[in-house]
Amino acid sequence: MLMLAAAMLVTMHAGDTSADSGVYRCDSPGGVQFSDRPCGPDSEKVHVRDNRVGGSLGDNLPVYNYEPAPEPAEEEAPTAPGKDTCRFINSTDLRTYLARNQVFPGMTREQVQRAFGRTSEVYPTPQETWVYQTKYYGALYELTYVYFRNGCVERIEYRKP
Repeated sequence: MLMLAAAMLVTMHAGDTSADSGVYRCDSPGGVQFSDRPCGPDSEKVHVRDNRVGGSLGDNLPVYNYEPAPEPAEEEAPTAPGKDTCRFINSTDLRTYLARNQVFPGMTREQVQRAFGRTSEVYPTPQETWVYQTKYYGALYELTYVYFRNGCVERIEYRKP
């Protein structure tokens, strides 16, 4: 019985990680090694992002501060499609945005459709624009304009009708 209690105690403490535990990177002649303890004077602490399942959807999201770009004095020359690629959004952040039905600059058309659904209003010129309607209790509440450039979301505007 005492052996069983000791084995349970060791098992419980083996999975215990404290908030101040870390991961350290060490360069050695055999290659790069990672350890939970500093392995020398030149060991470097590595920041490991918390990726536990659960909690609030707002956890681990990057801060988003949208500053509208100043209006150009003259018309920009259109760039050839396919030259620019959409910015990378890691899968965890993308799933969170989609679960919250949010759209951010850099998303693709497919990601916007997954977040907002299909739209009935598409305006191809002068800049591709998708318009979404938000209704509360059957009345039109808000219009969301999603502007694309080269297949990527450039900006989002929310307007009252």
